[in-house]
Amino acid sequence: MKPSLQVGLLDADVFGPSVPLMMNLSGEPLLTSDNLMIPLVNYGVKSMSMGYLVSQESAVMWRGLMVMQAVNKLMFEVDWGPTDVLVVDTPPGTGDTHLSLVQNLVVSGALVVTTPQQMALQVTRRGVTMFRKLQVPLVGIVQNMGSVVCSNCSHRNELFGPAIRKFAKELDIEVVQDIPLHPDISTCGDEGKPVVISHPSSPIVSNTLILHFVQSCMIL
Repeated sequence: MKPSLQVGLLDADVFGPSVPLMMNLSGEPLLTSDNLMIPLVNYGVKSMSMGYLVSQESAVMWRGLMVMQAVNKLMFEVDWGPTDVLVVDTPPGTGDTHLSLVQNLVVSGALVVTTPQQMALQVTRRGVTMFRKLQVPLVGIVQNMGSVVCSNCSHRNELFGPAIRKFAKELDIEVVQDIPLHPDISTCGDEGKPVVISHPSSPIVSNTLILHFVQSCMIL
């Protein structure tokens, strides 16, 4: 992976944008002479989110057509500049946001993130089916909050047994990463400083997922 890789992060969750908090960014984007929004930048990553355009107290109450228009605005009315990889954070489920993205962008791959409870896996199964119907390559599954790391010995204990591996086998998808339930991850997210930066030597940090995803995007 090139050390100078230019990365863009698009927060496509119109109703519940989280990127501004997690990236420690706020304020309305500036505009270019062509009236395009300039992404906000932190940690070397360019980002755009509905959270930059509305206040924290505002409730976005839009129907499907307006959601699709908003997503298109975040995609195409932004001066992303030179960008090697554009990571799109989408809301849960299968809806207008995903359809708008797939219809308007060449999507190199979908990385599916889920918790291992059966209710969450049911939603994830529908998402996998949707991406396959839309002919979007599946990079793999990330299990979130399915294990805990012992603070004494750093041993990882699974909370839900082999549920995610069984699920992945049924759908013929690789589990590419397991993100444990850990207070550092939550705290760093709330403080707007990624755990990979604030705790680079922590046993919960691994670049396996990042490399896997970026390499897949560059190859596909």
